[in-house]
Amino acid sequence: MAGVNKTIVSEFILMSFSSLSTEMQLLLFMTFMIIYIITLTGNSLIVLVTLTDPMLHSPMYFFLRNLSFLEIGFNFVIVPKMLGTLIAQDTSISFLGCAIQMYFFFFFGVDECALLATMAYDRYVAICNPLHYPVIMDQITCVKLAAVSWFPGFPVGIVQTMWLFSFPFCGSNKVNHFFCDSPPVLRLVCADTALFEIYAIIGTILFVMIPCTLILCSYIRIAAAILKIPSAKGKRKAFSTCSSHLLVVSLFYVSLSLTYFRPKSNNSPESKKLLSLSYTVVTPMLNPIIYSLRNNEVKNALSRTFHKALSLRNCLPQTFF
Repeated sequence: MAGVNKTIVSEFILMSFSSLSTEMQLLLFMTFMIIYIITLTGNSLIVLVTLTDPMLHSPMYFFLRNLSFLEIGFNFVIVPKMLGTLIAQDTSISFLGCAIQMYFFFFFGVDECALLATMAYDRYVAICNPLHYPVIMDQITCVKLAAVSWFPGFPVGIVQTMWLFSFPFCGSNKVNHFFCDSPPVLRLVCADTALFEIYAIIGTILFVMIPCTLILCSYIRIAAAILKIPSAKGKRKAFSTCSSHLLVVSLFYVSLSLTYFRPKSNNSPESKKLLSLSYTVVTPMLNPIIYSLRNNEVKNALSRTFHKALSLRNCLPQTFF
């Protein structure tokens, strides 16, 4: 303790985009608010149509519904507080609030990696073993795979968050980010964090890189199976069933890699904030758009749902009168 100014931290200050002018922050608020509304609407529609439309009661859309639930949660953890820092200048977050936000960030982030790997396995079975697909991917198996995908976030979030927030914090309580991410909070710790950082690397390998490897292996097998299809039409049809998932996976892992796996010399706090926006704000908005625009079944289901809603609305006045 000698020579170290240790203080009891009761709250943190999220620096967010405070370096920007008030006009620029207002523009960012309006932009992120629109993106947030699109994200909630798009993912909610995916959940609705995959639940209500019988044509979408298949394993692929069951996992897509889980992904949409996850994206809604992931967005809800980050965006509302960020919007508050931009419009109301409410940059403070309690010690407990910061820990809770970090826990759910880890929870949803790890679970998304696992769920994307599960969805890749589903596409692998559908394309490489189509005759046995209904047997292999039956309802019970799908529920088990979904449960396994949702589970890893619990222990990872609890261990990493509790361990980090058990450290003493010294001096500044300013978190140079728009949410309580692990690296900027870790910089405020005044203790030896070497063991924690080793655990973080191991956790990244286990819960981020292993799912990524499984996805890569699945798509290598899928590509080999597609190349064996004799007709060009058959190849296009097979590829179209997994192209949306492949694009979503690419967006997620590319943005994640650029944020966390770049050399520290090239990773300034401001550039990391911009890169973090890609997987916390932009990707959750794009996922339902990608699955809607590139998938005729989803587009047709959305159209049927829309027409049903219009028909119901037209019937309401007759009911009341």
